[in-house]
Amino acid sequence: MTQPRTLDAIRVDYPAPAHVPKDRLVDLGFALGGQPNDLVDPYEPFGWLAGADIPRLLFNPPPPGGHGAGLASMSAGKGSWIATHYEDIDRIYTDNEHFSNKGTAEFQRLIGETFPSIPLAIDPPDHSKYRLFLAPHFGPARLNRMEADIRALAAGMIDEFADKGEVDVAWDFGRVYPVRIFMGLMGFPPAMFEQFLDWEWDILHSGTFEKMGAALRGVLDFLRSFIKEKEAKPDAYLVSSIVNGRINGEPLTDDEKIGIVWFLWLGGLDTVAATISQMFRRMALQPEIQDQLRGHPELIQPAVEEFLRTQPILSSSRSAKKDFEWHGMQIRKGDSFQCLNPAGNFDPARFDNPREFDMTRKANRHMTFVAGVHLCLGAPLARRELRILLDEWFKRIPAFRVRPGADTTVFPGLLSIRNLPLVWDGK
Repeated sequence: MTQPRTLDAIRVDYPAPAHVPKDRLVDLGFALGGQPNDLVDPYEPFGWLAGADIPRLLFNPPPPGGHGAGLASMSAGKGSWIATHYEDIDRIYTDNEHFSNKGTAEFQRLIGETFPSIPLAIDPPDHSKYRLFLAPHFGPARLNRMEADIRALAAGMIDEFADKGEVDVAWDFGRVYPVRIFMGLMGFPPAMFEQFLDWEWDILHSGTFEKMGAALRGVLDFLRSFIKEKEAKPDAYLVSSIVNGRINGEPLTDDEKIGIVWFLWLGGLDTVAATISQMFRRMALQPEIQDQLRGHPELIQPAVEEFLRTQPILSSSRSAKKDFEWHGMQIRKGDSFQCLNPAGNFDPARFDNPREFDMTRKANRHMTFVAGVHLCLGAPLARRELRILLDEWFKRIPAFRVRPGADTTVFPGLLSIRNLPLVWDGK
């Protein structure tokens, strides 16, 4: 599919709020991960949006009679401002005076639920008490205690196929490995694995309100039942620690319990899986990355950071907390903002040679895990999982490639890759 490469190619004349200039109206649905391509660098078609000649704020209105495109439509029926430059994305993520997270990713509203997603949809100052409550469960001490189990899981899964010379790294590995770790951390029953992934797929990817609603009701019924079980019979896992914990000396309310457990459930199933699939696709199509990591395992940690920078799975949203002027635009309280990480992570004003995969890159502060107080809570765990995976993989698997004739198209976002068969010759 041909990707637009100029501002004129994406301009639209759709209805928009009166305070939005007509010359800022664009359709950026193509850049929100919903259209596949077969490029080695699947995010390349969006990099031009961070160019010096692109206005610092664009506006993506929903099409007439439609529901809009991508995440922007979920946060505001009237459309969304789009930030494509690193500096502006950074401000939106870190300026808590002007931008709010309230309502972010609250899919549960579709079925009439009113509890917030905690801590993602909570603004400062209340946000800090939830963050402090949860942070120890994702901090270095906890991860160090988990490392041996994570390493054993990665090694054991790889050993199952290392001598076979092939694996569907997306479906049989990437889809499974991080979710097993997450379920073990939370204390969820392993038998729920496939059901969890089915629910999650319908919520995030089905695109139909009927399937989303059924999945939301299913998972929330399960989580509420599981919470009651852990209230009655506490154990050493994270769900139990949450529902039996205290914040500022007070027990959590029912809304706080389901809000936290729901948000962790939603965030724990998809993002690392998508990252793994894209990471192995990039290495298979660009084998010099494999060669460098195999010969220099000390580069695994910075390589993980570069994989994260070049694979921004999500573009996050915020809303304006007040009226203000920015880049000559009149912003109104309640206006929605979309941070286009697939452009900002490649902004030449921030990164030298941004399209180059450079595992020796210095000061690699990308936006894949967002920034500010809402920096992804699970980022340290995700990094640890990816580093351990690469370390154990290159101990066992020789140079690999995509199976000849296999489809290598990818959705450059959360949808990513369902199947990616890799093959390799004997050691």
